[in-house]
Amino acid sequence: MAKTVVILGALDTKGQEFAFLKQLIEAQGLATLTVDFGVMGVPAFEAQVKREEVAEAGGESLDALNSGQQKDKAMQTMAHGAAVVVRRLFDEGKLDGIIGMGGSGGTSIATTAMRTLPVGVPKVMLSTVAGGDVSAYVGTKDIVFIPSIVDVAGINRISRAMYTLAAGAITGMVKIEQPPAGEEKPLVAASMFGNTTTAVDNARGIMEGKGYEVLVFHATGTGGKTMESLIADGYISASLDITTTELADYVCDGVFNAGAERCLAASRAGIPAVLVPGCVDMANFNSVASMPEKYQSRNLYQWNPNVTLLRTNVEENTKIGEMIAAAANAATAPVEILLPLKGVSMLDSEGNQFWDPEADKACYDAIKRNLRPGINVQELDYNINDPEFSSAVANTLLKLLGIAVSN
Repeated sequence: MAKTVVILGALDTKGQEFAFLKQLIEAQGLATLTVDFGVMGVPAFEAQVKREEVAEAGGESLDALNSGQQKDKAMQTMAHGAAVVVRRLFDEGKLDGIIGMGGSGGTSIATTAMRTLPVGVPKVMLSTVAGGDVSAYVGTKDIVFIPSIVDVAGINRISRAMYTLAAGAITGMVKIEQPPAGEEKPLVAASMFGNTTTAVDNARGIMEGKGYEVLVFHATGTGGKTMESLIADGYISASLDITTTELADYVCDGVFNAGAERCLAASRAGIPAVLVPGCVDMANFNSVASMPEKYQSRNLYQWNPNVTLLRTNVEENTKIGEMIAAAANAATAPVEILLPLKGVSMLDSEGNQFWDPEADKACYDAIKRNLRPGINVQELDYNINDPEFSSAVANTLLKLLGIAVSN
């Protein structure tokens, strides 16, 4: 039985273009299933999932949307409805890949639906906004963007080439078979930064030696969100959250802000977790010139021409500590916190620019002061990158998983 590509788009304003795309995909031996989220004109061809069904799934009748007077409401309704429909098709085994085409509006609706699908399901978006910042459209999922170059409006010398490339991308992604991986190992998520690479590499080696596969996420805001998305989706068996620096960016409004709920996914998912205030000595910004004025006189470190680090102070570390304690307090599975008394990063070590024991102590005191009874805190007289500390982190997580470790 041929695999099925779901084609998602507005078949009134872009019906000709989608008909061409459909033909290209089917010529490669794949089945197609079209979902129409147009609301205005007459569809160029009939979709398997009609616009009326999409609107109904979004909580409105199509008649209430097609007047053109409330475009924002129509987009919100069709985005929600498309998401419901697409997820249902996947759950029913009727979706092996998905593709959309459009401008900013069509892109918003299509990618809202794509984000309901698990990582690993092929997702392609041909879009007029693909050359810019598409992070809001992608979220934490693996959506492949292809620039349309010209608007998705008609079939011409340029657009024909782009539609063909998009069709080739989705058909290739759907057709290719993943080679067998052998025995599937349980997955552990680990957060890492350049300033904790040594620590995470050592901890990862210990975990892998005990039969776990460690997925390392770069704590850049998007990295933390992606890690927590996979935890929420049930992929991850345990969390080695050794680099919680994104909390500093949340508190200081830095560029690697992962939001107020960073660190909560493991607690909510009920998986064992170890929390470390790793790299909370630094909030990340772009160039020195781009720093907010209130930080210009603070302790700054220019990591490279495009990355400037702000040393967090006592007040900011107190807030970070409170957030770490709150995440641990929400845990429904075993959780422990480990504190490196000789610094939370490579820069926060004696003799280096971010060494500030008072600020670190503010974070640690806030954690201990706000932690509910029954959660263990280990205070170790090492820097976070010392092998003794990272070994203790890995062995603590193994202990929480019920795995025997040597002392």
